[in-house]
Amino acid sequence: MSGLYIPIILAISVALNIVFVWYILKILSKLLYTSDNLGDLYIIFSSFEEYVDNLFQMEMYHGEPVIEGLIERTKIVREELEKFEEIYSLTTEVMLAEEEDATEYQKEEAE
Repeated sequence: MSGLYIPIILAISVALNIVFVWYILKILSKLLYTSDNLGDLYIIFSSFEEYVDNLFQMEMYHGEPVIEGLIERTKIVREELEKFEEIYSLTTEVMLAEEEDATEYQKEEAE
């Protein structure tokens, strides 16, 4: 009788392992999707922050309190985004390296 339980337990174990592997792959794909989107958001927001800083440096807007407040709020949001660096760094490091290579290539072509 005990010989009958071993194949049943083995079949249940294999089925559960298959379900767990499927679930882990599903969770990992969601994590990578989230990481990719957070990385894109960080890159876009960094670009926005640079634009606002450049705008503030323009003679026409230098010292403008509204733009100065916008810069401060932009820095606060960037600091909050940096808290998620561990997540978006899963996919963003590759994208940042590619962007840096493209920028260097454009500079070399311009010379």
